[in-house]
Amino acid sequence: MAHLDIALRRLHSQRISGAHLENPGEVVGWLGAVQAQDYAGAKWALGLRLQASTDGEIDQAFSDGVILRTHLMRPTWHFVTPVDIRWMLSLTAPRVHAANAYMYRSLELESTLLRRSNAELARALRGGKQLTRDELRDVLREAGIASDGGLRLAYIMMFAELEGVICSGARRGKQFTYALLDERAPDTKTLEREEALAALAIRYFVSRGPATIQDFAKWSGLTITDARGGLEAVKARLRHEVVDGQDYWFSTSTTQAGVPSPTAYLLSIYDEYVSGYRDRSAIGEAEVGAKLRALGNALSYIIVVDGQVVGTWKRKLRKGAVILDTSLFARAKQAEVRAITLAAKKYGEFLELPVELV
Repeated sequence: MAHLDIALRRLHSQRISGAHLENPGEVVGWLGAVQAQDYAGAKWALGLRLQASTDGEIDQAFSDGVILRTHLMRPTWHFVTPVDIRWMLSLTAPRVHAANAYMYRSLELESTLLRRSNAELARALRGGKQLTRDELRDVLREAGIASDGGLRLAYIMMFAELEGVICSGARRGKQFTYALLDERAPDTKTLEREEALAALAIRYFVSRGPATIQDFAKWSGLTITDARGGLEAVKARLRHEVVDGQDYWFSTSTTQAGVPSPTAYLLSIYDEYVSGYRDRSAIGEAEVGAKLRALGNALSYIIVVDGQVVGTWKRKLRKGAVILDTSLFARAKQAEVRAITLAAKKYGEFLELPVELV
């Protein structure tokens, strides 16, 4: 299985190519969790994998609680479904707490204070209330918990998310709100640790394979030992191939989807096609990888043609249109330009705006 085969199979596993999914909850459930600190980009990451959708429809699914946004694995936000949030938190939150330990100490957030802040947040949100971060800052201040300065408040809120006290509420205009997890996702299941490791491993390798154990550990934030334990529990349900001395695992149904060449995709910043792996060599030549590293690895909206990263793109919203500014790493062939233009059109349809491609 050549590197190009890996890339094309990943496009299929991730539902970027081939059969698309039906609704936002199905996409997030398929992928397990979707990196979502850039909210607009994360919505497009879901839209790209849907048969037909709009930005507004995903906003509605978020406001309705079909998908939730919280700190889940690695110290960053992810989309997750209500049915998965508790067992995933129980598995990954301790690792995020460990990563945050230095900042907790630096910001003088000792355990007693954090328990108090959790209790105050829960009290303020009880009964279906959904409050913004600024409103919750006032709640904490009235309780004598100093949270001036964005960083201290950010870690107080992240701690409460990781502890399963709060999660995303509906948006209020352009502002995000928080809600009680017990009210947003009541009666959702928990799993024993070994069962949770297996559940996360099968979800990862089916939705992102071919991938290595190192890829899984990087994505999940788990230790290599835990990642191996999860894989060991499910590897009989997966296919395995060795490429260049590396062990790759993937679903028995993963194929190299029969899509025409060239086919282009405009991928979101932090899209799981990039951020879901430690080793990204399969998606571009060494010089392309160097360019991505210069941009901060996944810190850019990227253009993919036939599974390979060929450039980056930026959007500018203007009245009645979206302007897409593309920057390619090399001169594109005419057929590739047509493919990129088609991909841009799909993004415009998602935003329900005409596209002007630069």
